Amino acid sequence: MSVISTTQQRINREIRAREVRVIDNEGNQLGVLSLNDAIQAAWDRDLDLVEVAPTAVPPVCRILDFGKFKYSQAKKTQESKKHQRIIKIKEIKMRPKIEGHDYDFKKGHVMRFLSQGHRVKVTIMFRGREMAHTHLGRNILDRLTNDIAPYATPENPPRLEGRNMYVYLVVKPGAVFPDAVVHAAQHEPEPEHEEEVHDA
Repeated sequence: MSVISTTQQRINREIRAREVRVIDNEGNQLGVLSLNDAIQAAWDRDLDLVEVAPTAVPPVCRILDFGKFKYSQAKKTQESKKHQRIIKIKEIKMRPKIEGHDYDFKKGHVMRFLSQGHRVKVTIMFRGREMAHTHLGRNILDRLTNDIAPYATPENPPRLEGRNMYVYLVVKPGAVFPDAVVHAAQHEPEPEHEEEVHDA
């Protein structure tokens, strides 16, 4: 049998221990064998000796088809990635004196992002003397959360950090968005800011 080099598992002559605990290809314990005897036992079965627990004393090795083992491990990794969701955080920015038309336009963006399953951060930006009227920003965030209440819920109460007040919105379980929103989301341009969060 040829030696297959790998950085993940040592096999056959790559194994450094003098003695190893061996499990055969049918799951039977063969006990502690010298490395040479263990390799020979694997080769007698036309298989490989693979070190699976190098820190054990003595190390644990399995007799198996290393090619199939690597393929199986790759498939498991691939499957785990399929089940991992990537949640993007989209940010929408508003001013405390936003006009009605602009508010509706921004709310439309929020709805479309939510319909795609993303978290949305809505930020109110204050400038200069506007900091004396932060309640205006709070009113906008409260209005927005009420307007989209059938579809989303705030993760937190509005928070003020520096000159910005923000709230995170997440989709309600089972929320059904209007067809127009879902259709528009398919043609939504990229926002000016987004982050990615991996949620297994």
